[in-house]
Amino acid sequence: MEKINEFDKMIEEVIELVEEKHYLKARDVILAYNEADIAEVLEEIMDEVDIESTVIMFRTLPKDVAVEVFSYLPAEDQVRIIDGITDREINYIIDELDFDDMIDVLEELPANVVNKILEHTPKAERKQINTFLNYPEDSAGSLMTPDYISLKQSMTVGEALAHIKAEGLDSETVYTCYVKDETRRLEGIVSLRNLVIQDDDVIIKDIMHEDFVSINVYEDQEEVAEKFQKYGYMAIPVVDNERRLVGIITVDDIFDVIEEETTEDFERLAGVVDSTDRDYMDTPVLQHVKSRLPWLIFLMVSSMITGAIITHFEATLAKVFVLVSYLPLLMGTGGNTGSQTSTLMIRGLAVGDIDTKDALRVLWKEFRVSITIGLILSTLNFLKIIFIDGEGSMIAVTVCLTMLVIVVFAKALGGMLPLAAKRIGIDPALMANPMISSITDMFSVTIYLIVAMVILDI
Repeated sequence: MEKINEFDKMIEEVIELVEEKHYLKARDVILAYNEADIAEVLEEIMDEVDIESTVIMFRTLPKDVAVEVFSYLPAEDQVRIIDGITDREINYIIDELDFDDMIDVLEELPANVVNKILEHTPKAERKQINTFLNYPEDSAGSLMTPDYISLKQSMTVGEALAHIKAEGLDSETVYTCYVKDETRRLEGIVSLRNLVIQDDDVIIKDIMHEDFVSINVYEDQEEVAEKFQKYGYMAIPVVDNERRLVGIITVDDIFDVIEEETTEDFERLAGVVDSTDRDYMDTPVLQHVKSRLPWLIFLMVSSMITGAIITHFEATLAKVFVLVSYLPLLMGTGGNTGSQTSTLMIRGLAVGDIDTKDALRVLWKEFRVSITIGLILSTLNFLKIIFIDGEGSMIAVTVCLTMLVIVVFAKALGGMLPLAAKRIGIDPALMANPMISSITDMFSVTIYLIVAMVILDI
């Protein structure tokens, strides 16, 4: 906590210096921190002061530090910085960034700026950049980097280590090396640890692992994240449809993907669709409206249907008006129990604990869970209705039997809808709590009033 307070005080001090135009003093203060912290300071300056002061502060940084700081800034802030610096400064940053970071930046820039940058890029590199930019946004190709250590099967360990020393500085990682043939097909992998403990005259072919895990270049980023979580690798090779090695993805690139996918799932669980990558405060009001309105319309329509069902049974309710007072209890219980199960299913599917082939096992387990929970809740409500509310036993039986049926239905619905969505290729998070609750509400009202008509003979 003390360190956090010290950092916050530093930010306040820097903002005061910037507001007083003491840019060099402010620079000297922030240079005592690492690049990730400096990027956070620049974000605060951008929010608290203005973009012009942020650009000036950015320009005061040493070039090598500025490049690292730039890579830590959010995409929208990177674009704002680029809008405020010269073409020469832009080209320097792009040239010095790691290849995958450079691609991320170029994807966010306006087309005219990208074209201007590519004009000053060597032909071979420009071709490579264009190839990477053409991969789908959420694919493995958009995440990978071509900066890796490649070896030949015929190399000796001594030759491989010499090659690593020569090329390692420009590579994303040296801890895993990739063995290719003449056609760039990936033949195997070998770890740096394995290399350094072998004799220099050992042949790479004899020590490489051929049972490696790879990723197709068009594989979805969510599936890529799942592979990193499953295998725990620091890097995974990316191949095309002919098994040719085109790049690697490192674990640091996956952190952002996991955060993005988790955020997306939470938003969909809350009924927010088509959200942007922007922070809450940076997202325009109309975008907030656009992302929230579809589910709210759906919920409003479902409520209208529920209301129409109640109106249809108005005569039944009028005969035994006390039934109305238990409607919120039944609807709320159904929505809550269904949402519990759907949340567990969506999370289980996301982390790989549950698969679509487990549908029958899930249904059987949720049936047993729902019967147990339903009986307990029904018993408690039966006692409440009889001894606290003072209603008759038939009213209590009507409410409690309905509750048992609703809990069983809601648990089954919450378990099956996400699995069905996954089965047909839809994001299970779309089967969000609002949808489960709405369907359960309609079912609850219908079943409740039908049970009342049968038991109470009305």
